[in-house]
Amino acid sequence: MSAGQLDDRRQRDNDGDRSPGLVEQAQALASGATTSVAATRAALDRIDASQPTLNAFKVIRRTKALAEAAEADRRIAAGERLPLLGVPIAVKDDVDVAGEPTAFGCPGDFPPAVRDSELVRRLRAAGAVVVGKTNSPELGQWPLTGGPAFGYTRNPWNGDHTPGGSSGGAAAAVSAGVVSAAIGSDGAGSIRIPAAWTNLVGIKPQRGRISTWPAAEAFYGLTVNGPLARTVADAALLLDVASGPHEGDLHTPAPVTVSDAVGRDPGPLRIALSLRIPFTATPTTLHPEVRRGVARIAEALRKLGHRVVVDDPDYGIMFGLGFLPRSMVGIDDWMRKVPDPSLVDPRTKGNARTGRLLRGTPLRAARAAEPRMQRRVGAIFDKCDLVLAPTTATPPPRVDGIDGISSWATDKVITAVCPYAWPWNVLGWPSVNVPAGFTSGNLPTGAQLMGHDGAEPLLVSVAAQLESVLRWDRERPEKWW
Repeated sequence: MSAGQLDDRRQRDNDGDRSPGLVEQAQALASGATTSVAATRAALDRIDASQPTLNAFKVIRRTKALAEAAEADRRIAAGERLPLLGVPIAVKDDVDVAGEPTAFGCPGDFPPAVRDSELVRRLRAAGAVVVGKTNSPELGQWPLTGGPAFGYTRNPWNGDHTPGGSSGGAAAAVSAGVVSAAIGSDGAGSIRIPAAWTNLVGIKPQRGRISTWPAAEAFYGLTVNGPLARTVADAALLLDVASGPHEGDLHTPAPVTVSDAVGRDPGPLRIALSLRIPFTATPTTLHPEVRRGVARIAEALRKLGHRVVVDDPDYGIMFGLGFLPRSMVGIDDWMRKVPDPSLVDPRTKGNARTGRLLRGTPLRAARAAEPRMQRRVGAIFDKCDLVLAPTTATPPPRVDGIDGISSWATDKVITAVCPYAWPWNVLGWPSVNVPAGFTSGNLPTGAQLMGHDGAEPLLVSVAAQLESVLRWDRERPEKWW
């Protein structure tokens, strides 16, 4: 079956040549049913086999990962137990892994990182084996993963379409069963969007839940790190392992544990169903098949005993002013790390120039407005416990959907397909994408559950309820890569 063919047949459950889930793999390693070297070699072989077509990885750490796996096996044999000891996982190419470059989707010869980021340090402390770093569009700007530095990353459900972005490589790798789980980052929906378009659970945690160190904050508080996985339990485990502060972090929320919320009854909740698109400067419309998927989630919530009512957060027409300066100045900051800026996309250069103009008073005003926006939007939680909304407005576009067009035309595409996710980045609050079914063309869609400050346990509890009745974890793409 070629990359471009549509096929509405979907494989169910594991089929031997794909990774088991994160929890399952951790248990198998701890029990001695498999070894880390075997699991890691299998993951690396899947990466190598899929790379010419799926193209999910920027960096593949075969020699180093196998050496780390052998050490994990020694530790397991000696009786040591850690949550992810010996489990191979992937991380997005915007976090530092010692000895590897951090290119964040950009072309050029980047120097290797001197030390691990705090996130990677915590993964290693839990015993994980990092097999590689996954592809992202340049500086995470677009919800399509492709660029001159690496070509296209393709959607495992249909290779003509994008897996989303900017954590598209991570999502493609997990959805295809190349690895059991991966870490992405989310600055305007960049975990939730690819999760929606690849039938995954993606958690955007509370700002500061997972450290962004060596950056005290990322993109002026817009961007957070979080997990992508097939199941809620896998995503929750990875979130718990990765969470925690580093001295110097600007945001240090009160600790929470989410794994124990899987299977816990949240009780009957009042959930606001919000289909209204937050203010955008260009025309946007909710695709009917995405609407149908969100309605499916709403109906499942009602059957679980929750009250779902139509209501919308009050974003206001000025809400976008809290986003633009922070994102553009963040792009300008990253551009200063690029070894040869002449190699990047002209749209990236233009956004960096905009960032230079917005640095200073506009950026300070955007940060100062955040508490006021939180109070305004947060009023929805005086009436409801959670908000249910589409994750995207459309199914995934084709991989070349923004090729060769102007910056303004690119912005119009982005706002047309992904107008729903970014407000929660401005607010800093948690949100979880849950799979919402498939279009008539077999393309996945998603819905997001959105909570207030520190609501990750509640979100995980409700997402796990939905998974128990909808069983999206059994749906696998037919293999073509």
